[in-house]
Amino acid sequence: MSARDRLIVGLDVPTIAEAEKVVRTLGEAALFYKIGYQLVFAGGLEFARDLAKDGKKVFLDMKLLDIDNTVAKGVENIVKMGMSMLTLHAYPKAMAAAVSAAKGSDLCLLGVTVLTSMDAKDVLDAGYEYDPHTLVLRRAEQARIAGMGGVVCSAEEAKAVRKIVGPDMAIVTPGIRPAGADLGDQKRVMTPADALKAGSSHLVVARPIVKADDPLAAAKAILAEMDGALAA
Repeated sequence: MSARDRLIVGLDVPTIAEAEKVVRTLGEAALFYKIGYQLVFAGGLEFARDLAKDGKKVFLDMKLLDIDNTVAKGVENIVKMGMSMLTLHAYPKAMAAAVSAAKGSDLCLLGVTVLTSMDAKDVLDAGYEYDPHTLVLRRAEQARIAGMGGVVCSAEEAKAVRKIVGPDMAIVTPGIRPAGADLGDQKRVMTPADALKAGSSHLVVARPIVKADDPLAAAKAILAEMDGALAA
């Protein structure tokens, strides 16, 4: 895959009009877009369908978690939307239900391990007995056993996760920040080049691109950094 195939631009903007502007501005530089809660609740599902029809790849970041039947029925309809990736929380029963529902489709199911905005204290406060690194590895193994297409984790864990899931599963890493960029609410971050070298297959970049004074230039700079890492 080229850098363009691996870069997922996070459309973390409040309106469809702003999302459309980002897509127009980036043009052919960007192939893959992430749509999450913020945009979904502003008409983002129809926008996701439109992007897919226009030949773009869409990562629908819904982090599904519910009873098995509800997860399965949701996944069945998402398959029909033409999405490329879908997230759900990496709970074994939910993952098994989703894998069964998506069987035979091209939808890549991703198990969310531990959010990149969480550190050790946050995980402890949430009631887990494991530190973030251990919990990520445990959930990555469960995702592999369930037959998921990949996992979402911090680039800090990508190297260790790659050893668990093997060469074929996707490792999608948010919390990507070019050197010198504002971290925002992210706590476990890495530069694009370092993330690829660590084993990440896809990088999610939102604010460093969509909030930049020149989003196209920002995207091209990140792609150039990624190309350099892939060629090394």
